[in-house]
Amino acid sequence: MKRLNLIILCLFIGIGAAIAQTMKVKGIVTDEAGEPIVGASILVKGTTTGVTTDFDGKFELTAPNNKSVLVISYIGYKTQELKVSANMKVVLQSESQTLDEVVVTGMAKMDKRLFTGATDRLTADDVKLDGLPEISRALEGRSAGVSVQNVSGTFGSSPKIRVRGATSIYGDSKPLWVVDGVIMEDVVEVSADDLSSGNAETMISSAIAGLNSDDIESFQILKDGSATSIYGARAMAGVIVVTTKKGKAGVSRINYTGEFTMRLKPSYSEFNIMNSQEQMGVYQEMEAKGFLNFGGTYRAANSGVYGKMYKLLNTYDPVTGTFALQNTEAARNAYLRQAEMRNTDWFDRLFETNVMQNHSVSMSGGTEKATFYASLSAMVDPGWSKQSKVQRYTLNLNSTYNLYKNLSLNLIGSGAFRNQRAPGTLSQETDAVHGEVKRSFDINPYSYALNTSRALDANEFYTRNYAPFNIMHELRNNYMDLSVTDLKFQGELKWKILPSLEVGVLGALKYSATVMEHHIKDESNQALAYREMPDATVRNANSYLYKDPDHPYELPITVLPEGGIYERTDNKMLGYDFRADLSWNQVFNDTHIVNFYGGMLLQSTERQKNWFRGWGRQYSMGDVAFYAYEVFKRGVEENTPYFTVENTRTRIAAFFGTATYSYKSRYTINGTVRYEGTNKLGKSRSARWLPTWNVAGSWNMHEEEFFKTLEPALSHFTLRASYSLTAD
Repeated sequence: MKRLNLIILCLFIGIGAAIAQTMKVKGIVTDEAGEPIVGASILVKGTTTGVTTDFDGKFELTAPNNKSVLVISYIGYKTQELKVSANMKVVLQSESQTLDEVVVTGMAKMDKRLFTGATDRLTADDVKLDGLPEISRALEGRSAGVSVQNVSGTFGSSPKIRVRGATSIYGDSKPLWVVDGVIMEDVVEVSADDLSSGNAETMISSAIAGLNSDDIESFQILKDGSATSIYGARAMAGVIVVTTKKGKAGVSRINYTGEFTMRLKPSYSEFNIMNSQEQMGVYQEMEAKGFLNFGGTYRAANSGVYGKMYKLLNTYDPVTGTFALQNTEAARNAYLRQAEMRNTDWFDRLFETNVMQNHSVSMSGGTEKATFYASLSAMVDPGWSKQSKVQRYTLNLNSTYNLYKNLSLNLIGSGAFRNQRAPGTLSQETDAVHGEVKRSFDINPYSYALNTSRALDANEFYTRNYAPFNIMHELRNNYMDLSVTDLKFQGELKWKILPSLEVGVLGALKYSATVMEHHIKDESNQALAYREMPDATVRNANSYLYKDPDHPYELPITVLPEGGIYERTDNKMLGYDFRADLSWNQVFNDTHIVNFYGGMLLQSTERQKNWFRGWGRQYSMGDVAFYAYEVFKRGVEENTPYFTVENTRTRIAAFFGTATYSYKSRYTINGTVRYEGTNKLGKSRSARWLPTWNVAGSWNMHEEEFFKTLEPALSHFTLRASYSLTAD
């Protein structure tokens, strides 16, 4: 009996000692914003004991002792190891905050210490400017060596971006845009020099005009040959890698962003431009010297105040039996005095202080198994100037599925639709002999306000191209309607075969379609110029009239006796990308770091452009066509077609690889090679395949022991050198 009591006593003592050694732990896990993280893993290090956080982010467990360490982890956040305490508050840091230590090349991610190229990372918050819906324009002044020239204020036109200057004399100096690992293609190929031309096609020259700025996470600008060599010859002018936002596991958010932007009208006080009194003083001096006489001005192709005055002097009203303006010195001086004191504010007439609205709604969330990010945006711009308005709508969905612990699938779908109106414009013409660049029938409100005399009456018709012209009337009767549709679908499967070995497959489908309609109505100056022939002098001088070679002794005739002109341009682009890659990363003895990344790429892009010009569309008669065979006869003689069809097909196949070795992250060498073939290099098989390569090295001096003596005056110091073979 005594022995049994002794055993029971020892048992209670042992249990009491065990209870005394264990420790009850309570806590909560949140993100940086203080939001609870649901489903975070709490594991006692070195054991299999663990729990997950509840809906409020709270957890409770029993640790073996007060010296135990908890491992807190969750997908999308940095894993933390903390010593236990009775009441714990754990704040997990998002992995996105560590991206400054990672270089995203669009194909792979690399430790910044091992990266031998020149690059710069910008977050969307650093770049985004309120009131500027097109994110590419906001890159100006954000990165060293990157020049952004906003050559046009029209939405959809791409800025002229140069990374480290003009890299080619004859080739294209536009950087390559890569969004979520997929190279973006323009629906029309506009060279960097033509971006400043102001032609209508520049309105569809930006490949990312349909990208909502609120969906962007960051920009990675790859600048030199070492950074861009993985993309081959096309990346010679630099690469801009765009990473869009993704959902975070355990955190559900609904965000709304609303922007209301009012743009003030320009003012003549900001420009050194003569007022109407100063301009009339110049005109009167020219008249005194014989430059603005009746004979040279009355039938001039373009005339203003003096041309209108001479027409009024020569306009007889049979009803009243008088001329519109008496040919007396007093009447002429009174007319010119009105013009002298007019001082028309064209900026006030042609511009408006409308409010541009930009609304964006996004939802994000998920679990350890799946995360998602979805957004919808609408941008409505009533227009800063007359006949200039834009509506853009975007939709984006980004989801990631963790099928297994080592297998993930990322699916992205995005779409954008844009309706836009702009003043009618023709392509600029270059006279190589006289070095003159001009644009016929230019009615751009901004250039008109800067270059037009302030002595003109905004409600009066003057003369341009021999025909009556009033800018307000012309903008109502000569305009362009544009619709743009952009779609992109992509999927990427990643399989981590080993902790150090990962393979991936990416596929993407891209589609863009644009419809551009140019309406030149019956009473527009451009239409009237084709039939303005009041007398023989004007008929012989008007270049828009048709001189029939079959009747050489007859006066020129019109090819547009009735109606206006309708032009339509359709552009379509369909492309697909397929990429398979493999990455291997290994560290030996915490000293030697070896990385390898390689793969192959197949890319196809098909473009189609259809252009049509319809003569004699009678807008005022229910759009009935008025057929004039002379326009086709003239086209045959001048070899100017009334429609064109262009089809281009681009095929690219490439094999690439890059290898990196680093010793203690101090000394790094890197080699990259790409072997690329494309049908753009002709039919010769020997010329179709183009090898490009790069060799680079870096020395992170701040990793050396002696560098500590230079701190804190210097915090980082890296020397890089590279040698590349690229192509033009």
